[in-house]
This record gives sequence, structure tokens and C-alpha cells, in this order.
Amino acid sequence: MKTAPKPIDDFGGWVAAFTEPTVLVELLVLAVCVAMAWGMVALLRRALGLQKVRSIWFGKRVLDGVLFPLLLLCLGSVARAVLDHYVSVVIFKVAIPVLVSLVAIRVGVKVLQVAFTEAPWARALEQTISWLAWLGMVLWVSGLLPVILNELDQITWKVGGTTLSVRNLIEGLLTAGLVLILTLWISAAIESRLLRSATGGELSLRKAVSNATRALLMFVGLMLALSAVGIDLTALSVLGGAVGVGIGFGLQKLAANYVSGFVILAERSMRIGDTVRVDNFEGVITQINARYTVVRSQAGRESIVPNEMLITNRIENLSLVDSKVFQSTVVSVAYDADVELITRLLLTAATAQERVLAEPTPSVYLSAFGADGLEFTVGYWVSDPEKGQLNLRSAINLAILAALREHHIEIPYPQRVVHNR
Repeated sequence: MKTAPKPIDDFGGWVAAFTEPTVLVELLVLAVCVAMAWGMVALLRRALGLQKVRSIWFGKRVLDGVLFPLLLLCLGSVARAVLDHYVSVVIFKVAIPVLVSLVAIRVGVKVLQVAFTEAPWARALEQTISWLAWLGMVLWVSGLLPVILNELDQITWKVGGTTLSVRNLIEGLLTAGLVLILTLWISAAIESRLLRSATGGELSLRKAVSNATRALLMFVGLMLALSAVGIDLTALSVLGGAVGVGIGFGLQKLAANYVSGFVILAERSMRIGDTVRVDNFEGVITQINARYTVVRSQAGRESIVPNEMLITNRIENLSLVDSKVFQSTVVSVAYDADVELITRLLLTAATAQERVLAEPTPSVYLSAFGADGLEFTVGYWVSDPEKGQLNLRSAINLAILAALREHHIEIPYPQRVVHNR
């Protein structure tokens, strides 16, 4: 039979409660719950083949995901309900709040890690979530939480026709944070599913759908959070009109970039992986975001291009229809050199490179009579510009230089005539 519980309103009561013999029973039951939760997560992970997969539910290991503390919380709640009929529960009064805080921390941190992988402020937000969760747990266990909430409920002010209190504001912020985390969790799952095994134009279109879904979910979540606080959403109509005017005048460039981003992703005129030339900057598109596009050159530099620029300006897309790109290099030789021999040597140097296409065939032209010698232009085509263009031009120039030196053909120095009076 259940014994009469001793009061634990002060520190002495807590110490006395923890010295009861039934505490050992609770510790044993809690250990069984931990073992059961660990075994269930391990078996489920092995059954799904996720031993080496990092996810929100499972994490890198069994113990650092969301599923383990969530299962432990469920098992602990059931165990507490059963034990409460036979003994005076002490350990589980502390364990349940700790597990609730742990679940809140794991959900918040794991979702932020997935949604904002490289954001510098994500780490600070994770620490804030941890501190708030543990603070709430301490107040809950100590019994101070209801007292503090009642005091905060007495501090009120009137906003229009609504009366708000500090308690309403805190609850609204917590609700907004919870809705935001759930929204990011759902959008991250949708994005992972959409972008799985997608390439080229399909990847760009799925990225557009993912961005639109995340924006829609965050908007709906914000509306739900405001409604939970008690704010009349009809009062936001004036704010919506003001925001519309601001977008029309002060934020027209920003709005144009966002609209241009969705147009690019929908039309697929430029896709992730395309080689483009924007304002004399040539590189491969690595990201197409809602506001800007990232272009990475072969030298490792990245250019952030506003999407409006990609819509309004002339952009060279080297991968849009035909991946073949024409290149050329210029060589000067002395005026007394054998032109036919030079033509054969230059043509051989170009065709000897594996990346140079045989069709269209490379070409050699006597392009100009320079001040210092004859200028020949070697033209050739490549189908893989993403592998680099300067490296191929350098290889052809080295082959030309070796051929000219082998046949003792002079590359003239600059010549100037000086008149001495």
C-alpha cells in the first residue's frame, strides 16, 4: 500500500524524502526505463539502416537524438503513474521535468542545426534555449513556477481593445518559438525529401518549391503564434498596408530580387551547376537563393550576384543549350619564318590535347601583321569548360613554345626605331 507522503516544501523535506527506502525502487524503475528507451532506439535505428546517418530523431549516436529522451519521457510518465499508486514518488518528480527540458533542448538545437547549418547566431540561440529550458525545470521542481506566473499575471497593460500581461507576453514568445521550431522542422524534412537525388534543372525547381514552402509555413506559424497571445489579427490590416507601401517605395529593389529569384528557379534559365559569365566574372553557379545567386570561379573566388541583375542584364550561360566553348590563343613569330610550317606546328599543338574537340576542328589563322612579327591565332573548341579554361590554354601554349624552340623558330622581341638628331 502507498504510504502517506511527507511534505517536501523545504530543503529538509527534500533530503528526508530522498532517504526513504522507496527511492531505491524508483531508481531501479528509472534505470529499466533508460535501458528500454536505449534498446528501442538502437533496434529501430538498426532496422531502418541509419547507423551512419545523422538525423534530428537519432543524431550521430543513439543518445544524442530527439527520439531517445522522448521515449524515455513517455516510459517515465507511465512508470510514475504506476508507482504513484503504491509508493510516494520522489525521484520521478525530478526526473520528469528534467526529461521535458531535455526534449525541449534536443528538439530546438537539432532543428536549428539542420535549418541554419552555417549561421553564426545559431550557436548563441542554442545556448539560450538550453538555459531557458533548465531554468524552467528548476522553477518547476522547486514549486516556484506557479508563484512567479501568478505575479507576472498581475502586471498588465492595455493595447487597443486587448489587455495583455507579462505572463501573456512570455507565453506568446514561447508559443512563437515552439511554432517556429516546428515550422523549421517540417520545412527541413520537406526540403530534404525534395532535394534528395535531384540534379540540374530539377534541383533548381525543387529548391524553389522548398523555399516557397518554408516561407508559407513560417507565415502561418507566425499568425498562429500571434493568435495564441491574444492579439486581434484584424488589427494587422493597417500594418499590412504600411508594409505594402514600404515595399512599393523603399524596398522595391529587395522585392525585385526576391521575385527575380523565383522567376529564375521557375523558368530554369539558369541552374545550379551551370557555367555563366556575369559582368566579366566567369564561374559555376553553386547556390540560387531567394535574393541572390552565388557564382564560384575556377580560382576559388565567389561572387554574390543579386537576382535582379540576372534578369535585367545580359548573362552568358555557357551550359544552357550547347556546352561547347570556343577558345583561342595568339602567337607572334618573326617575319622570315616559314608560314606553312608554323601553321602545321600550331595545329598539331592544339589537336594533341585530349580536351580539344576534333569536331569542330581546330583552326590556325594569320590574323595580323604586327609591329614586331607575324601574329597567328589558334582557335579550338572544348566541351567541358567547368574543368578550367586557363589550364588548357596554358598546356597548348607550352606545346607551341616547345615546337617553336625545337624548329629554331624565333619569337621576336619588341622592336623600336630610335632617331638620333
